[in-house]
Amino acid sequence: MADDSGLSGAPLGIAIAAISSFINGSTFVLQKKGILRSRNKGCSYLIDGVWCSGTLCMIIGQVGNFLAYNLAPAVIVTPLGALGVLFGAVLASWILEEHLNILGKLGCIICCCGSVVLIIHAPKAVETSREELEERLLDPVFVTYILLVVLLLITLIVWVAPAHGSSNIMVYIAICSLLGSFTVPGSKGLGLVAHDVFGEGPPNSRALALFFVLLGVLAVSILIQFFFINKALECFSSNIFEAIYYVTFTSTVIFASALLFKEWMELTVTDSLAMLCGLVTVCVGVILLRISQETVITWKEKEGQKKTD
Repeated sequence: MADDSGLSGAPLGIAIAAISSFINGSTFVLQKKGILRSRNKGCSYLIDGVWCSGTLCMIIGQVGNFLAYNLAPAVIVTPLGALGVLFGAVLASWILEEHLNILGKLGCIICCCGSVVLIIHAPKAVETSREELEERLLDPVFVTYILLVVLLLITLIVWVAPAHGSSNIMVYIAICSLLGSFTVPGSKGLGLVAHDVFGEGPPNSRALALFFVLLGVLAVSILIQFFFINKALECFSSNIFEAIYYVTFTSTVIFASALLFKEWMELTVTDSLAMLCGLVTVCVGVILLRISQETVITWKEKEGQKKTD
């Protein structure tokens, strides 16, 4: 189980993570509002002020996440993303008038609870040096995983998304979530390498090369995520997208970080069972969210039928 000492040792990182979660929670809602406004006006959403404000919130939130991941353990920072999901749902009901039925609300809550259980019992953060990071980036298991992710991304982007992206929300979510295998580990890696690049004395050439590689990977993955997030918001409810995206993105980040930083070796039997229960909870929540898209709750009509009987 994650060590609680990280909580007291990084209050600034936790505070930044909480604020970033609220900012990120407003991102999808504002971008969705901008897309709808531009659609009504018959112009591109790229020049809409509301959409631009949502994009600005995304940039600020990502910068905040980068700082938080390098100031506090990921197992403490990541659960705070659930605050953004709940805040986004409240904001969407006010700005977009997107009201989830009872199944959608239950699914949202269950997804967040299951994700928090997964992260609380995830492998604890381990201190890693630049030399260890270089060695682990070339580890055959991690390289195999990254190659599989790249292959899946190419398949989804080139073939699946054009055919099924506008009708199945999981296509765009899968693309954005798989990219989490690059974004969060890349952010943590940049924080580790930055000490050698910007520290005292001349920068190490290997450290400088690794810094620019990680920066390039991070930039490309964020830009692709940004593109497909807006594609998803054009077609689907921001409430449902944000809830499912949080769950899948978080799960992918945990798995990729565990492979890269070898944190799973510290996992106990209790935490393994708890993570399994959390995974089942998350699956149930996602199923409820998916069902809520095609289900209409008609309790009032049933009561009316009883009175006529």
